[in-house]
This record gives sequence, C-alpha cells and structure tokens, in this order.
Amino acid sequence: MDGRVLPVLLGPTGHPPKTYRIPVPDAAGGPPTVLVYRRVPRGHSSRLRLPQGWKYAFDPEGKGGGRPRWPWSRPGARPDA
Repeated sequence: MDGRVLPVLLGPTGHPPKTYRIPVPDAAGGPPTVLVYRRVPRGHSSRLRLPQGWKYAFDPEGKGGGRPRWPWSRPGARPDA
C-alpha cells in the first residue's frame, strides 16, 4: 500500500466490509498480485465485550472469507467434493 487513504464504504448494517482485496500491479507487466486484508476488532469494551472499532490485518494466506462458515460444517470440508 502506498499510504493513500481510501474512503470506506459501509454496508446496510453500518459496518465496513469484512475483507478488502487490493490488486497490486506487477512492475514487469505480469498479472497483478492481490493482497487480502481482514477486518478484526480494535478492542473490546470491559463490560459487555463489544467491539470498540475495527482495523484491518494482513491475511498472508489470502483466504479473506468467501463462503459463510456454518457451525455444523466440518473444517476444510468442500461441498462439491
């Protein structure tokens, strides 16, 4: 990231998006590298443990979400397998 500040679009609930995918162009003209950032809580309130804001953390694996995780799903299970 080059230090620019980008406007954050809020969803219908007033929260920022859970993931940001930022394409970074290749200097040699090849395909761009996509950097993925996940939304994580900045801190929690002392009584109710509610999030007190958000920040974005770099996701080195690039798995910024995608499909919803249901509580009854096994980890790593693929529905089309």
